[in-house]
Amino acid sequence: MPTYGFHASHEQVSPRALLDAVAAAEEAGFGAAMSSDHFSPWSARQGESGFAWSWLGAALERTSLPFGVVNAPGQRYHPAIIAQAVATLAAMYPGRFWAALGSGEASNEHITGERWPRKQVRNARLRECVDVIRALLAGEEVTHDGLVTVDRARLWTLPADPPALVGAAVSEPTARWCAEWADGLITVGGPQAAGVARAYREAGGRGPLRVQVHLSWAPTEQEALSLAHDQWRSNVFPPPVCWDLDSVELFDIVSEDVPPEKVAEVVHVSADVGRHAELLHSYGEQGFDEIYLHHVGQEQRPFVEAFAEILK
Repeated sequence: MPTYGFHASHEQVSPRALLDAVAAAEEAGFGAAMSSDHFSPWSARQGESGFAWSWLGAALERTSLPFGVVNAPGQRYHPAIIAQAVATLAAMYPGRFWAALGSGEASNEHITGERWPRKQVRNARLRECVDVIRALLAGEEVTHDGLVTVDRARLWTLPADPPALVGAAVSEPTARWCAEWADGLITVGGPQAAGVARAYREAGGRGPLRVQVHLSWAPTEQEALSLAHDQWRSNVFPPPVCWDLDSVELFDIVSEDVPPEKVAEVVHVSADVGRHAELLHSYGEQGFDEIYLHHVGQEQRPFVEAFAEILK
């Protein structure tokens, strides 16, 4: 039986409201939670983007849930800082925290003023970051000169057991690459998810398989579709568009004429909780161990209460 988790979308919900939502999710029966980590939302209509690492400490204290975060070390974050953040949360909340590492998106990373590298370079940079973070979590002093630079870094606060470093992948080639170093995989829902998971396992990937499923629920079908179109039409574009656009303004311009039907191709839209349940169960049948529900609306409590029945 897979674990059903709650996805905390900082781009859409204020940190205070999101903290209340994740507490309500635990009360409703959700067994885990995960968090985004963005500097910018995908659309001006979403209108939020709290700092995930401040929020995670509060969320871990407020609940008893295990938590994960999807993070992109290497540009906006120095890997030694991520290692310190990971180590501190894991030391405070043993066995309850994991971090997924990905190559990032320009919309968040451009703020440093550095050039946004091509995908091949971003992957190479991420691989260096993984090695740096692992070494620091193992208690080593690290000096590294490459696509990232580290000078005599050492973590003085360490957890008894290093937390899992999970690979984030949306394609089969990236999943196979993640299998070289990751303690598990997270991907996004959709028809490609099974292939991504299979590629990871066939390449020798170890650890749990996780999937984040975007969905929209409301009392009526039209409300559910309108909500998805309002909040998520900037997120229908596949790579490299979603990786390389660097501002909310650009995302809103390119998504201006996206029809609701296009959004329904990437978001599961229904007023019927039972239909959502069938879709979510199918990911368990594909071998996913943890299924994270991301309701793309900004009001989370009605969704949490409505979906409590499928968590029983």
